[in-house]
Amino acid sequence: MADAENDSTGLIAEMGRRARAAARALAGLSSAAKCRALEMAAEAIRQATPEILAANAIDMARAEAAGLSSAMLDRLRLDPRRIDAMAEGVATVATLRDPVGQLIDENRRPNGLILRRVRVPIGVIGIIYESRPNVTADAAALCIKSGNAVILRGGSEAIESNRAIHAALVAGLERGGISGDAAQLVPTTDRAAVGAILGAEGVIDLVVPRGGKSLVARVQAEARVPVLAHLDGINHVYVDASADSTMAEAITVNAKMRRTGICGAMETLLIDRAYPYPEALVRALMATSCEVRGDAAVQALVPAVAAASPADWDTEYLEAIASVAIVDGVEGAMAHIAAHGSHHTDAIVASDEGVAERFLASVDSAIVLWNASTQFADGGEFGLGAEIGIATGRLHARGPVALEGLTTYKWIVRGTGQVRP
Repeated sequence: MADAENDSTGLIAEMGRRARAAARALAGLSSAAKCRALEMAAEAIRQATPEILAANAIDMARAEAAGLSSAMLDRLRLDPRRIDAMAEGVATVATLRDPVGQLIDENRRPNGLILRRVRVPIGVIGIIYESRPNVTADAAALCIKSGNAVILRGGSEAIESNRAIHAALVAGLERGGISGDAAQLVPTTDRAAVGAILGAEGVIDLVVPRGGKSLVARVQAEARVPVLAHLDGINHVYVDASADSTMAEAITVNAKMRRTGICGAMETLLIDRAYPYPEALVRALMATSCEVRGDAAVQALVPAVAAASPADWDTEYLEAIASVAIVDGVEGAMAHIAAHGSHHTDAIVASDEGVAERFLASVDSAIVLWNASTQFADGGEFGLGAEIGIATGRLHARGPVALEGLTTYKWIVRGTGQVRP
């Protein structure tokens, strides 16, 4: 074990050294140069579709044999449409406004000093992720465009897919004049490599975990470098008494069932006690083969509903299961969210503007929606291009983290010979 840890520490240190040099080179590139390289990377991914599909088939076969859940298999699965979407995501990032060098604000002091805050890259980003091979392309594109080098450590279940995507992406970047060291994939699936990344203080500037609760919890507990992450996506849809019933049913079903395995999926439905059609809402969910677990009031409406346990209100299912509670208006909904939410994404369905505005202002989540599905909790849907993750903390970045979230800033001060008295 000690040998594995030493080997991993040395591996990450060497990758970090090369990444730091690549980051310095990236800092000197124009936005146009980064754009051209990313466009070439996107085309390289498209051209490598057969190789990526073949690699993914190996991963899928192993995952099915290992008994991975349906949600995990869905995250892992690639098809031509998903690969094209992955490539399009890289190409879209290329077209986005480059945050590097952007002026945040400017101030002229009474003594004549001119102070400016401008966006600069963070440096070397470590991404630790599970299952979703598209993260390999998404994360690399966002980091390159924002002037950061990236060290990617994917999960063992997606190793073949990640290698194929990475090989295509790097080939495109290099054709565009960017060193492959700017986007490196950790070659080993040994868990010691994760520990080495988390302990790489001074080598890696920021770690972003994307995966299950156990992975994120480990990263947050062990990291000696800053972490940008969310732990759970316990997301709510609250249907107010004023809600349009057709809209309420459509949003509820979409929020839960469009894709159950993503972090923006609804896990708990809250229904105003004064809403006229609660039974129809519950039955609309059940009609999609969603298992519903409800409180006593919900069970009284629909006896086929299973009883919700106290743990259900604090569970991120990531599958076709939803907990449902009847609440006393918007105040009851907000109290429930405050007690059980994870500060990720929460939505209200309402026609009453005053009620909706109170919900939007008071619910302390990274994303709050009015009359829209929680499944919109996605950087692409926000017009940010591919996202590197969703952050639920209150420092640095919150919500979908894209280009601006991967920059920090520095002060540039211009004087005319001033000295401090």
